[in-house]
Amino acid sequence: MENLEQKKWITGSGNDVSFFKAVKLVKEYVDRGSKIFIGSDSFVSGKKTCFATTLCLHGGEYGGRYFFYKEKVPKNIYNQLTLRITEETRRSVELAEILMDEHGFNCKDIELHLDVSPFHANNGTSRLSDAMRGYVQGYGLSCRLKPNAWASQSIADRHSK
Repeated sequence: MENLEQKKWITGSGNDVSFFKAVKLVKEYVDRGSKIFIGSDSFVSGKKTCFATTLCLHGGEYGGRYFFYKEKVPKNIYNQLTLRITEETRRSVELAEILMDEHGFNCKDIELHLDVSPFHANNGTSRLSDAMRGYVQGYGLSCRLKPNAWASQSIADRHSK
């Protein structure tokens, strides 16, 4: 597992925040009825692939808020769509697992948003939808696919470029 605590986390308004401070804020939001939404996306540019993972909060008394981190890796490591989608999903699952195992969050408070289309969409990512959904559900987590996967499709997408 990566050390997510060491990553450079950023608030939705562009301020640096430690992972521990973000988790503290997440706890406050969840205690007031918010739900956690996690999504990842990637973008290939030049010789690099940039992955962005978001930790979003919505609902309850406070409205919405999000945190994210980005990581650029050599393009040749994830040079196929299947590899990138699998890595995006793995990163989201990893963050959810850390929140549950190390910080006491309940899987019922977490929903993963996958940047894949449903199987019936018949496009590049749709052939991966059943496998990625099964991967997430194997961890006891729920997930949404496009077009309902806003944490990955909108927020992570914005920060992966």
